[in-house]
Amino acid sequence: MENQSYVGESGGDAATLPIGYLANGNNYHRETQHDVSKGGVQDQTQHTTVAVKTLPTENGKPPREKWGKNIEFLLSCVALSVGFGNVWRFPYTAYKNGGGAFVIPYLIVLFIIGRPIYYLEMVLGQFSNRGCVKVYDLAPAMRGIGVGQTIAIFTVITYYASVLAITLRYLVASFSPELPWARCDPGWENCVDSALKGNFSLGTNVTQPRTSAELYFKRTITSSVDSLDNGLGYPDWKLTICLIVSWICILAILIKGIKSSGKVSYFLAIFPYIIIVILLIRSVTLEGAWTGITYFFKPQWDKLLTVQVWYEAVTQCFFSLTICFGGLIVYSSFNDFSNNIYRHALIITSLDTVTSLVAGCVVFGVIGHLAHVTGQSDISKVVQGGPALTFITYPDTLAKFDFIPQFFSVLFFLMLFLLGIGTLIGIVTSVITAFHDQRPDITRWKIVIGVCLAGFAVGLIYITPGGLVVLDVCDFYGATLVTLTLAVFELFTFAWIYGVNRVCKDIEFMLGIKTGKFWRICWGIVTPLTVLLILLFSLVEYKPVAAAPFSYNAMGWCLYAVAVLQLPCWAIYAVLQKHGHTWLESCKAVLRPMADWGPEDPVKNSEYAEFVDEYKRQGSSRSSNFIRKLLNKMLE
Repeated sequence: MENQSYVGESGGDAATLPIGYLANGNNYHRETQHDVSKGGVQDQTQHTTVAVKTLPTENGKPPREKWGKNIEFLLSCVALSVGFGNVWRFPYTAYKNGGGAFVIPYLIVLFIIGRPIYYLEMVLGQFSNRGCVKVYDLAPAMRGIGVGQTIAIFTVITYYASVLAITLRYLVASFSPELPWARCDPGWENCVDSALKGNFSLGTNVTQPRTSAELYFKRTITSSVDSLDNGLGYPDWKLTICLIVSWICILAILIKGIKSSGKVSYFLAIFPYIIIVILLIRSVTLEGAWTGITYFFKPQWDKLLTVQVWYEAVTQCFFSLTICFGGLIVYSSFNDFSNNIYRHALIITSLDTVTSLVAGCVVFGVIGHLAHVTGQSDISKVVQGGPALTFITYPDTLAKFDFIPQFFSVLFFLMLFLLGIGTLIGIVTSVITAFHDQRPDITRWKIVIGVCLAGFAVGLIYITPGGLVVLDVCDFYGATLVTLTLAVFELFTFAWIYGVNRVCKDIEFMLGIKTGKFWRICWGIVTPLTVLLILLFSLVEYKPVAAAPFSYNAMGWCLYAVAVLQLPCWAIYAVLQKHGHTWLESCKAVLRPMADWGPEDPVKNSEYAEFVDEYKRQGSSRSSNFIRKLLNKMLE
């Protein structure tokens, strides 16, 4: 594959497409008329007949799978983006970083980082019909970005599935006649029943009281240990069964391809919202709920001036929208070529933000009620972050419900399970597609089974007594740091090597619409520089995972290195595959799109070749001034 020719190899400097410098081309469609109305685009174009070689679809392979309907793509993206991060990460992150004041930087980050990246990844996935690795056919030297993102997303898959297994374990336990975490086990020391309300006296033998919900999570569910000196331990057999069931659900949905997962998206995307509405109604009607909700939204303006808040806003945006992981590129690659992804990007990013805010109201309404029934005036003392918010604080509150707590417990954990499945379907699909794009000779169902088995095997680590510590390490080094690092290079590749103007011309060719200056400025300047600053801040302010020994943090850095070093390794490989060129010519060639880059449809690919050829001719007549080229590239 690497021995294919690259666009512009044989035409000299003026005929190449180097590093994204394309002309504006306002005069290209002199005979083209666009009627943009009622959400549709009608394009009537008179083409000049030229001798252009028609490229076969995917090098002679069958056309790519397509979504059954556009609504399936939309709902699948909603299921991908709306997940655990909206329910437990956003509420606690917002509370910790200024409450209502956090919403301001979060919305700013959403508009200048989240939404531009979301739209950009959708555009390139749909335009090229390629997955998160092959999309870098636009600059083969940068293919290591896609490989590194695949490693990061597989890391996320393994621990995400283990959290899903814990969720399923709680869901099954919720069908008990009495919630099993409502009462203390006789063997637990310093335990207080979660079912108790109000002010109550503690026994003389209770020195450091802990709720039965907390001990149920740490002793019964995870069997967690305080130290890893004796190793991780063995996986819990009940969680192992739950992990198997979780992966069977994923396997059953993905085994028949994208069309079957598209059909399931109707349920995975819509039904959780029905549950959220029910839980919201119940939450706001609880005693003390509005105290918690007010606490959630109460702004702490001094936090806005700290860099940490903006860092948290960016990382929350990345994980909430699932950007720079490859999943959006993959999902968009199954679209029809002319699908209106601009509208979809706006809908999904807006819905994701609203969901996070509503989930915050649900969670903090419950927390306010918890503070009320326990007589605790300081809500901050009952708030816990991360998995503890979901598996300790919320169950502790459910145990105090007077009206059928099992029903609301089933609803809550069923909602979490469905949200988790929806997200896992998307990110597992991105890994499967990365393999299948590179090895289309392997039947897809075999890749699906292989990925699921590998994910299950690695996931066993996280359901050991020491597994949650490993989860924190892999989440920080293998997901957060890797994603931020590769996001910088992804944006650099798309905006500077391939070129903002080239992306805009691809949008014009694909959808028949012009791209505004807002998107150009964000893609070319604001978004990549902001992400770069956030990455530098995270490295400068680096602190190892506190609960993990030195060796585990060292393992985390090794995981980070394996993912990030894919970039230089694949760049060197791409250069070495260019035979018969000087070293400098090879370096230039692997930064240009490959000869078959463009739409998978042969007819459209031929039209695109003509389209590009016209812009190359216009580009050769432009000023060679670098600054002018730079400005043209950003703003035209």
